[in-house]
This record gives sequence, C-alpha cells and structure tokens, in this order.
Amino acid sequence: MRLSWTRAFVGLFLAVVLSVPMWGDTHGANTALPGTLNYVEGQASMGDKNLTSKSIGSAELQKGQTLTTDDGKAEMLLTPGVFLRLDSHSAVTMLSPSLTDTRVEVRQGRALLEVAERYKQNDVQILENGATTRVEKPGLYGFDAAQNQIRVLDGKAVVRDGDRDVTLKGGREVSLNSGTPFKAEKFDRKAYEASDLYRFSSLRSAYLAEANMDQARVYLAGYGFGPGWYGAGWYWSPWFGAYTFIPGDGIFYSPFGWGFYSPLWVYRAPFYWGGHYYRSYSPGHRAPAIARPAPAMHAGPIGAPAMRGPEMGGGFRGGSFGGRR
Repeated sequence: MRLSWTRAFVGLFLAVVLSVPMWGDTHGANTALPGTLNYVEGQASMGDKNLTSKSIGSAELQKGQTLTTDDGKAEMLLTPGVFLRLDSHSAVTMLSPSLTDTRVEVRQGRALLEVAERYKQNDVQILENGATTRVEKPGLYGFDAAQNQIRVLDGKAVVRDGDRDVTLKGGREVSLNSGTPFKAEKFDRKAYEASDLYRFSSLRSAYLAEANMDQARVYLAGYGFGPGWYGAGWYWSPWFGAYTFIPGDGIFYSPFGWGFYSPLWVYRAPFYWGGHYYRSYSPGHRAPAIARPAPAMHAGPIGAPAMRGPEMGGGFRGGSFGGRR
C-alpha cells in the first residue's frame, strides 16, 4: 500500500515538473514588467503598433510611449497586484516603468486602477492634468482626464497639484478644474459603478481571480514550493491567456471582492466559512483573518518581503460581479 502511494505521488510530481517548463517557454514566471499588455479588445495601439490578441503578454509600454484605445478597451500590468484599465477613447503614457518608481500619465479619457496588493517598496503614481496621485493603500482609483476628476472608490491616495495636497479616501473625489475648491468631496458611487469601465474592470478582476486559482494549484506541489514557483509576482496562465497575480502567502482580496490565493492557501479556494463558500467580500461581510507571515526564505523576486500577508479583516466593498457564493 505504501509503495503504491509512493508511485502515485512520484508520478504526479513528475507530471507537474514536466508540464511547467512547457508552459514557461513563451511566458516564464515573473517575467511581466510594468507596462505589459494583459488584455485588449477592439481598436487599440501602443506607440505606432496596432494591438491584437497576439500582443497580450508580449507587448510592453516603454518609457515615453503611449497606449491608446479607440473603440476598445485595454488592461495593463504595473507592479505585482496592480492593474490599470483603459476605457474607450483613452490614452496613457509611461513615464517610468521601474518597479520601485512606477509613473503613468492619463492623457485622455478615463482609466481605473485596481490595487490588490501594494508593497512599501513600490511607489505607484498616476499623473493627470498636472496633478500627481500617489497610491498609499490597496483599493480602487478612478481617473477622468476629460472631466479633470480623480476618485477613490476604496483605499487611500494623496493628490498633489503644485504646492497643494489633498488626501482622498473611499467615496471621495477631487476636481482639478480651475475655479473649483481643491478639496475632498463625496461623489455618487452607485452611478460610477454603473459605468461601462467599472463593469468591464470588475469582470476582468473576476477572470483573473479564476486564473489565479488555476495557476496557484500548479505550484501547490511541495507545500507551495512546486516547480516554477519563485514567490509573489505575475504568473502566466495558459488557460486564460493572460498574467495573473499570485501572492506569496495568504489570501488577498481585490477591491471587487475576488480572492487571489497563494499556493500555500489555494487548497482552501473557494474559502468556506460560516456555512457558505466565499470567493469574495460582499457589503457587510467581514472575512476572518487568515493571512500569516511567511519564512524569510520565501522572499519574492521584486525585492520586497513578498510573503508578508495583509490584514484580512476590513474587506473591500463587493463590485457588480462580486459577492458570488
């Protein structure tokens, strides 16, 4: 009986070992850099190059280049756990693609920034019409260059315009229009959630969370040290044709409520608690704290203490596609 179990285990282990290099020929683990295209639909371009589905995972927005959408949408990766999504007829320019100094300018239209995880070493800044927004916490951030508005749906950010600073928290916005007070004000969140960009972003977040669960299971072998596992970062999912975020340890929840599981915790997906299966936070729901610090030898490749788990209590508000049970 023991011999049979051993043979079965060795066979499964070899299957995983042999499969990972094949998947990594084109898209190796942790190869995505800030500016990598992760999704495109409709008409879009990067510099003078038209983008297609074949550009996903390979096209990278270089310093000084502009990603433009016409009648279409696009998703771009920034630092691990941070996604920038563009609405139709929008444009963003890469100012600095560094992992420790990531700066993007919204030049036209609207963009939505989803921050599922933020490391202290990652300085993410979004510029719009002369103002600079520094992201300070995981959350959801909206930028509207046409209306000169910056919104924080969840999280916290500091907006600087010249020598003026304003701190925005969830449910607050600031106007950059001349003649208007430069201060945090409430906005109609329900109206914003009905927008096409918000619904598109929520659906993309759901897809990437599904990709996370599938891909994290590949690295489950060896108690989270399976072949091809290099710590927290971007990992290519061949089934979903995109990069997904895999944290180093614990379970991270996106602002839309979808879970991103580490290989050490993916066996608990979808998370079961209180008689229900939870894949997300929903309004009024507060998941228990289950993330934990990981050993130092798990440190990820981005120079951060990648395995540090977040505080799991105090979840984000669920989005249009969140709250699935």
